[in-house]
Amino acid sequence: MNIIKEINNRRAYRAISPEPVEREILTRITEAASLAPSCMNKQPWRFLILDDQAALEKGRSALSKGNYWAQKAPILVLVLTKKDLDCALNDGRDYALFDTGMAVMNLQLQAVAEGLHVHPMAGFDPAVIKKEFGITAEWIVVTVLAAGWPGTVESLSDAHREMEMAPRQRKPIEEIAAYNRWNEA
Repeated sequence: MNIIKEINNRRAYRAISPEPVEREILTRITEAASLAPSCMNKQPWRFLILDDQAALEKGRSALSKGNYWAQKAPILVLVLTKKDLDCALNDGRDYALFDTGMAVMNLQLQAVAEGLHVHPMAGFDPAVIKKEFGITAEWIVVTVLAAGWPGTVESLSDAHREMEMAPRQRKPIEEIAAYNRWNEA
């Protein structure tokens, strides 16, 4: 298939090296995120990039036990938004989460182009993040990204090691897309 290599190579790898990542690279991945489209160009995404030990320890304290592998990642990116930063349409569609998701994808694709592994996580406690970093209640902590250079699978659990090495699984296109008529199946 003629899919660009960054999309094709992007996976949520867990084998991440603790080796530091240069700020220039972090700046580029953040700049890529900033170029994402957004409703009325409001750019509702905010990123708190953790790359020093004290900040990383605060961020790591919010991770679930299942994300043990992220404890050694040299970078955690906290992704935040709040509804009043973006378009709120009268039919209840708030675009902040959608637009922030597009920015996160741009960030991931640039990270892959830089040679990094990046893994978005849902397994974290937003209340801990907010407390540790003094973030007020109206902010939504959308995700936490673990990022770093590729690591070795030896530190992963057997199940995660197997997942890391397995071919990527995707639903068939026929299951996720239809042409011209809605298909409930």
